[in-house]
Amino acid sequence: MKILLVEDEIDLNNIVTKYLKKNGYSVDSVFDGEEALDYLEYGEYDLVILDVMMPKLNGFEVIKELRNKGNHTSVLMLTARDSADDKVKGLDLGADDYLVKPFDFNELSARIRAVVRRKYGNSSNKLIIGDLVIDSSEKSVTRAGKEIDLTGKEYEVLEYLVQSKNRILSRDQIKEHVWDYDYEGDSNIIDVLIKNIRKKIDVENGKQIIYTKRGLGYVVKEED
Repeated sequence: MKILLVEDEIDLNNIVTKYLKKNGYSVDSVFDGEEALDYLEYGEYDLVILDVMMPKLNGFEVIKELRNKGNHTSVLMLTARDSADDKVKGLDLGADDYLVKPFDFNELSARIRAVVRRKYGNSSNKLIIGDLVIDSSEKSVTRAGKEIDLTGKEYEVLEYLVQSKNRILSRDQIKEHVWDYDYEGDSNIIDVLIKNIRKKIDVENGKQIIYTKRGLGYVVKEED
């Protein structure tokens, strides 16, 4: 899952970024509204965590500009002001949720999961394809009831493919989704990860889950 964190308080930005990365999220972090719009112009994110009070452009201005451009990326707004008017304004402009500072990190994680569930049309933290079950709250994967041990990046790739089931994802889309903006790595890293994932999730007499679309990328399908 890829998140853009927009927070001008340097210490808080660093703390939240570190926490999110530790919990398996790919994170780009910026410190003002103008920079946020630049990143959103060229990058694709599951979620924007957006502070309200910032220099150059505040959070309300950012989300207004975002929605005016037709960008429907999910937004979780942060504010130090616990007023109903601020919450109503943010939600009316197109925010998906609101969290008041100071906040508990467990609550932040729960709100992130809830917003992303709604984004992908899921009613729970479990993503299910046949006998494969991904629990996004536990970051765990099982198939036919057997636990599968994936690395952090393998998990992120598989989760993204399953969330996007029936949609062909290019190698570049997958790479941009599971690494931050500054990542520079091997061009075949996605093929290597997919190969490793298949070795771990494919079981005897089990149905294929990840399909290769030659020249296009990869897709998870429920049906042949």
